[in-house]
Amino acid sequence: MQVPLLDLKPQYAQIKAEVDAVIAEVVDSQYFILGPKVAQLEREIAEYCGVQDAVGVSSGTDALIISLMAAGVGAEDVVLTTPYSFFATGGCIRRLGARPVFVDIDPTTYNISPAALIQTYEALPSNEKAAVKAVIPVHLYGQCADMDPILEWARAHQVAVIEDAAQAIGSEYRGRRAGSMGDYGCFSFFPSKNLGAFGDGGIVTVNSAAAAEALRVLRMHGSKPKYFHKLVGGNFRLDALQAAVVSVKLKYLDGWSRQRQKNAERYDQLFAASGLTERIGLPAVTQERHIFNQYVIRVPQRRDDLRRHLGEQGIGCEIYYPLPLHQQECFADLGYTEGHFPAAEQAAAETLALPIFPELSDAQLVYVVACIQAFFT
Repeated sequence: MQVPLLDLKPQYAQIKAEVDAVIAEVVDSQYFILGPKVAQLEREIAEYCGVQDAVGVSSGTDALIISLMAAGVGAEDVVLTTPYSFFATGGCIRRLGARPVFVDIDPTTYNISPAALIQTYEALPSNEKAAVKAVIPVHLYGQCADMDPILEWARAHQVAVIEDAAQAIGSEYRGRRAGSMGDYGCFSFFPSKNLGAFGDGGIVTVNSAAAAEALRVLRMHGSKPKYFHKLVGGNFRLDALQAAVVSVKLKYLDGWSRQRQKNAERYDQLFAASGLTERIGLPAVTQERHIFNQYVIRVPQRRDDLRRHLGEQGIGCEIYYPLPLHQQECFADLGYTEGHFPAAEQAAAETLALPIFPELSDAQLVYVVACIQAFFT
């Protein structure tokens, strides 16, 4: 049996007629950059996330960059974030000339630890404390970080909160949607995300008219009016074709998220029945709405051997992420070494993502767990 890590073809088959129709509509209009389709998606995402406004941008990475720019982050500033995330989280900070200061994760959720955040900040020299402009908590794998203590700390120190919600659209923390709690919420429409486009795309959610205006100016090279620039922005515009596709998919998102949750529950049942919970750790659901962009197990022993075995059995799986950001070569000058962030390093050595996409059959789920059981027994 074949069980891919992700298969988007069944999803497209379900909505093909609608998607093809809106693509044809955009092509007929010849309006490809921004325009009414982007404005429509911005309104829909703002309503879905429970925020005042949303600004469509060219990718999830650019959502982070433009949010940092709007927050005034630049050369010599400091931004606190997690070392256990996709590279863009730390890379965007460095691209603006700022310095990422990493904070270890909660070993249960893999999200940034609020206690470690406070401890890391307090350990900074006074000049670096004064340079802290922002914190980027990441809602990893579809579950929100523990936001209240982070928000409380940020308010006390006048630090901008930029939520990296690239994997978490629709997830909730104490009744609030991802992207609605900080100053900026950054989302990705990369095709593999729960709400994916047919290419790159992203959006930033805000609850401030001033922030929304700043983002809209920055995404057009900092021009307002056209050809007149008070600041330097970038080309962060969202394509109308991508916006149209995402707008169609948004209507189905909650149903797809429920199916991901059902698949996760089924995995939990199968693992418990197999006795494998003595050998592997299952994902912890600590917040009220985990939307499972990934279903990540912890394998303390022989993780890489298990990955190879599953591949040989036709099962797609992936390591998110094999090398934490503080150990990446491009960040060597920051002075971090092995052992600086033990929880992140252990997660990188032990975690493995299994197929979780909505269209998986029960037979496929059973097969995945059976193959894992066969490997250990």
